[in-house]
Amino acid sequence: MKTYPTKSLRNVLLLGHGGSGKTSMTEAMAFNAGLIDRMGSIEEGNTISDFDASEKKRLFSISSSIIPIEYGGHKINIIDVPGYFDFVGEAQGALRVADAAIIVIDALSGVQVGTEKALELIKKADIPAFIVVNKMDRENVEFSKVMDQLQEILGTKVVPFMLPLGEGPEMRGIVNIVDMKGRERKDNRCFDVEVPDDIAESMEPYREMIMEGVAQTSEELMDKYFEGEELSEQEIHQGIREGVLERDLIPVLVASSTNNIGIETIENMIIDYFPAPNETEVNIGVDPRDQKEIEREVDNEEPFSAYIFKTIADPYVGKLSIFKVMSGELNNATDVYNTTQSEREKANHIYVLRGNKQDEVETLSAGDIGAYSKLNRTITGDTLADQKNPIIYEKTELAKPVISMAIEAKSKSDVDKLSTGLHRLMEEDPTIEFERNPETKQTLLSGLGEMHLDIISDKLKSKFGVDVELLPMRIPYRETITKTAEAQGRHKKQSGGAGQFGDVWVKFEPADDMNDDFEFIDKVVGGAVPRNFIPAVEKGLAEAMNVGVLAGYPVTGVKATLYDGSYHSVDSDEMSFKMAANLAYRNGMPQAGPVILEPIYSLKITVPEEYMGDIMGDLNKKRGRIMGMEPIEGGKQVISAEAPYGELFKYATELRSMTQARGDFEMEFARYEQAPSIVSEKVIADAKAEKEKK
Repeated sequence: MKTYPTKSLRNVLLLGHGGSGKTSMTEAMAFNAGLIDRMGSIEEGNTISDFDASEKKRLFSISSSIIPIEYGGHKINIIDVPGYFDFVGEAQGALRVADAAIIVIDALSGVQVGTEKALELIKKADIPAFIVVNKMDRENVEFSKVMDQLQEILGTKVVPFMLPLGEGPEMRGIVNIVDMKGRERKDNRCFDVEVPDDIAESMEPYREMIMEGVAQTSEELMDKYFEGEELSEQEIHQGIREGVLERDLIPVLVASSTNNIGIETIENMIIDYFPAPNETEVNIGVDPRDQKEIEREVDNEEPFSAYIFKTIADPYVGKLSIFKVMSGELNNATDVYNTTQSEREKANHIYVLRGNKQDEVETLSAGDIGAYSKLNRTITGDTLADQKNPIIYEKTELAKPVISMAIEAKSKSDVDKLSTGLHRLMEEDPTIEFERNPETKQTLLSGLGEMHLDIISDKLKSKFGVDVELLPMRIPYRETITKTAEAQGRHKKQSGGAGQFGDVWVKFEPADDMNDDFEFIDKVVGGAVPRNFIPAVEKGLAEAMNVGVLAGYPVTGVKATLYDGSYHSVDSDEMSFKMAANLAYRNGMPQAGPVILEPIYSLKITVPEEYMGDIMGDLNKKRGRIMGMEPIEGGKQVISAEAPYGELFKYATELRSMTQARGDFEMEFARYEQAPSIVSEKVIADAKAEKEKK
């Protein structure tokens, strides 16, 4: 692939609800550009962008793919991202490097939740967009119905630029409302055709909408429009471009990706109306030497810098770090320094990706997208730059995990491979987290939904040969006490030669805060326990507190006061007093009103107002407490609440079900609280059963 100047580049993100046809559209664009000889299909598993084994098995995208195509003297970097919400991190990462977006809609389904989410994402990213109503060749589709839905959400900024030639399965082409021309597809070629009279008549209101939108892009055009003068073709196209770039216009286009109808017009519009990288905002970062803010233009004359927005972990090919050149021209002689990690990287070959294939290139202009292989220290979110002119770009904020499960290798011999595989997949997908919980002895895998965790399991097997199972996670309960109790711990052992003797009296009482760590107080007077043995008493109590007397969970919120005891001048030693402390714990804690504590998490739930009643009712069933509500833009409310973690295992799935996937939430640990008796009884019974099983 040849090197394209920055002005001839377009970085375009495809967004939309799962199943709307983004991958098929990518396939048609690649075919029109001569990149592939025939269009593949998702069902046959031979598309250029869905190449992962899990994608072929499940028949939908789970990872973003970059497909650069050469069309009309330009290079269009198409970034096809998954439409399912468990993989929103892919879209968030890609938005960082996209200069524009196309939101794809299924013509029959109309505006879906994924459409709304896509619109929210591009609004937050503040990038220009088109909307493509895809699958217009299906039975019972109504373009006007989809337009009504879009205008209800976006108002007058959405304007139809194309209409279908023929309805449903009879669709044979499109009409470009701007140019008043028809394009018909026959035998893999497009031909200009006359616009039928009935369609020409129906186009007039839409054309009027376009002209009105164009007129609003400048005072000069506004005056000309209201004076009834005809706008020239150049003025129309320039006005459309300015309207799109200023986010005042969102053209609505029609297509049938599987029949490759309307796709060439869309590709031409990408070139004509979407920005080149140097027409976007200047890049802002910080100088790591003094933390001062600096700017970099998307220009070949600037010092080199690049942002890593995606990593692919492949056990055979190795790690691929995918980046956008933010400034400067990149070639094989370019100094590559990771400013985020303060490490020099050895980077010999530059690649462009086409799905799962890498093509080596000599040079990339500012604004282009490429990849390096086997960068040792570099991870997603890092900045690469010229060491003499360093800059660090802010990392993209990604969705946080909302569901956790325990993960275990089915074979004990795969335990080490499991850890290695998870670390590699975390490089590929930063929305994954995993940790070993020392209390529950489980490895916990966290992600954005049940499907997300299932996909990770699939990848562990297909990429790293580790067969795993996902299990419910054990809740890390705690124990504490509610009353004061005093107990003696007397350890005496005589077995020939030197004996063992330690004797302590300890008072156990609730701490001021049940979430406080164990507190030890020394009130021994008169040398009843020698000073050199008191640390052993504290250590013995601390170790004992790791195992509660009710269900074996760690104990918190306890003050233990050593106030008396006795010793033997010959037989007493540190171990004796440590054992005595343990006996005092076992004798005293059952008398101090021990109770089970459960973890409480704080929640921030964002939902459309119409679901408020259902959400609040469900939280009440989960023993939750509503802490407050705050309205935000878009007719949504943010509910602040608290609930026991034991009730939130599958809240990600439940919330999507209750809100038709329109709800989002974040949660974090708040504190421990005393569990109700019905929960405590079950926890104690389960612990007893587990102990008997062993």
